[in-house]
Amino acid sequence: MALTMKVVALVSGGKDSCYAMMKAMHYGNQIVALANLMPLDDSVDELDSYMYQTVGHQIIVRYAECMGLPLFRRRIQGSSRHQELGYKATQGDEVEDLFILLREVKRQIPSVTAVSSGAIASDYQRLRVESVCSRLGLVSLAYLWKQDQSLLLQEMITNGIVAVTVKVAAMGLDPAKHLGKELAFLNAYLHKLKELYGINVCGEGGEYETLTLDCPLFSNACIVLDEYQVVMHSSDSIAPVGILHPLAFHLENKADCQHLKSQDKIHEICTSKLGSVFEVQDSLEGCVATCKPVDCTADPIDDIEHKFNISRTNNKGTYSICCWLQDSCNGLQEDLKIVLGKIESELLGIGFGWENVLYIHLYIDDMNKFSEANDTYVKFITQEKCPFGVPSRSTVEMPLIEMGFSRAYIEVLVANNKDKKVLHVQSISCWAPSCIGPYSQATLHEGILHMAGQLGLDPPTMNLCKGGPGVELEQALKNSEAVAKCFNCSISTSAIAFVIYCSKCISSLERLDIQEKQEMILRQMKVSHLQQGDTYKALDPLFLYVLVPDLPKRACVEIKPILYVKDDTDVTFEAITERSGSETPPFYWGFKPENWHDSCIQKCVISGKICAIILSITSELAAKICFDSLLADYLNNGQYSPSKAHMEKISKFCIFLLDKTMKDDDFAWEDIMSLRFYIPASPQMSVQLLQPMFCNALFELSEMSQKKFKSGEEPIFSIVPVIGAGRSASSMDNVVTCELMARKS
Repeated sequence: MALTMKVVALVSGGKDSCYAMMKAMHYGNQIVALANLMPLDDSVDELDSYMYQTVGHQIIVRYAECMGLPLFRRRIQGSSRHQELGYKATQGDEVEDLFILLREVKRQIPSVTAVSSGAIASDYQRLRVESVCSRLGLVSLAYLWKQDQSLLLQEMITNGIVAVTVKVAAMGLDPAKHLGKELAFLNAYLHKLKELYGINVCGEGGEYETLTLDCPLFSNACIVLDEYQVVMHSSDSIAPVGILHPLAFHLENKADCQHLKSQDKIHEICTSKLGSVFEVQDSLEGCVATCKPVDCTADPIDDIEHKFNISRTNNKGTYSICCWLQDSCNGLQEDLKIVLGKIESELLGIGFGWENVLYIHLYIDDMNKFSEANDTYVKFITQEKCPFGVPSRSTVEMPLIEMGFSRAYIEVLVANNKDKKVLHVQSISCWAPSCIGPYSQATLHEGILHMAGQLGLDPPTMNLCKGGPGVELEQALKNSEAVAKCFNCSISTSAIAFVIYCSKCISSLERLDIQEKQEMILRQMKVSHLQQGDTYKALDPLFLYVLVPDLPKRACVEIKPILYVKDDTDVTFEAITERSGSETPPFYWGFKPENWHDSCIQKCVISGKICAIILSITSELAAKICFDSLLADYLNNGQYSPSKAHMEKISKFCIFLLDKTMKDDDFAWEDIMSLRFYIPASPQMSVQLLQPMFCNALFELSEMSQKKFKSGEEPIFSIVPVIGAGRSASSMDNVVTCELMARKS
């Protein structure tokens, strides 16, 4: 459970920042310093700031003595220059005051590695704290983020937060009656106001602010407010605004003040700083020029003219580009650098950049080199290059070398516009796993939510949950649901498809348990939504299980959900596993419609918008396709290994059935966003052999149908080498598995 980071806690005096400190310590971290921003003028109670609470700042100075920790303070010189949600370092902005403050803390206490803040629901505040932390190489801790406010308020009271209101500004809150009152006293009344007027019970909408007078972390003393006056800012008859201005207060020593002093590690901080207050006075002028992020410029790519394998789909609005090296003779980092450089060049060639990329599949040959791959990745995909949000990402080890690929293989999903909504939370919290690097939890684009691969990580500790694959899967689903809720949807009702990567380290019995647990959890989630009165008609998602050599953090399972986020115009949904009635299609290559064809296909269709297909060719189905016995093609271990002739026929059947299935719902090859063929790794079936087969099948179909849906020399599909794949976790032994996603542009 322990993260054991040394933490500087941002304290405003409010309940949230104090409780965030308590949560940080609960998860094994050590608070070593406090940091506070205050008005330039001591006589001013409140600043017009979107970032900082300053009411009660006169009392914060005593927190150092109460906790026996150094307190670093800075007077706010900047103003709010950025009204938009995102933030870039800006001369004269109040966020730069926070940067200067934390920079000084880090200079005086070099062991500090993290910053705690009390953000609950404000993306505006969270993004700015994360921006400052990123520039200083610190980790943002936001353990209250996205927590249920009713439960959170009760937790604070139960766990000993003694805080009084110092500002009220909401309907039903009267300065004369409710200022200076403790949270425990107001709790029931705040919930009544929530029912009446929809207020945020934790004050996240600015309804009220608090000042903490005591909490378990105040080991030396608590604060007693002796005298105050009420200052009216607005006498509005509906929602008057008033603040509490403290006139007199004192500290009341506690009998047992050994809590912090008894910590052995506290001596790592200079003891002369304990309980001291430091005012940080550096000028804002020139701050931005001296606080640029670490240079992440990609190293120049060598001058050798490499041979690349490029594929891209034909959808004019959203399409995939895949790339790998044909002449790989380097290590993973070098291959990845060259491939990323090539994709960047391809994007630039059509007037695009990384900001147009929605999602990245990163396939590598050795998960032991994951950190090296990340080091290279972050030199290309940066916040600066993606002002609208960095792409979401999934990283998986695949048996690349065995099938003739390079050590790094990348597929990017590209949009021809920048109309996307990105969720990128870098703070460690109790909500969902953080994405500290340049990849986001999810990207919403034109109704499709592309979610990053989810591991079974415990969010506050960022450790894999213990207890085996089933426990990891359960946590991964919880994490996925937390992300989905941010887009007002659920994985149990809005999922188009789930791709579940399973590590080869898990047994066949554990794989079966994974599938049963997934079905049970999703069923329970769906029932819960129905009980809450959710009238949205649930989609029936597709499931694809993929067996891979390894996953990040040696995880057993990684889940990649794709969701449909409906808008007000959506009325028709259908999930289809059987063939729709349609006119008789042409019999390409002599293939005729057969009843057993239905068993090959899963599809999920949103009429006129999206068509998702999983096509599975098992050994038994391959026998039917090839008309004859396959016994000669079995290896000694019983694993089916098709001959070249059989694979050519299977590839044509796949193209035939995909064509027919799309036509049934009025979709065409030009609508495809992504098309992957998962093939079990085998030296006999290299990518150099397989790719021309599928290309030839597509070319022949194009000629026979007299529809030129293929443009240029590049394939419109990608081949992905795997250990195995299938529609169920217990039988990931398909000869070929196809995953197709199409949408109308």
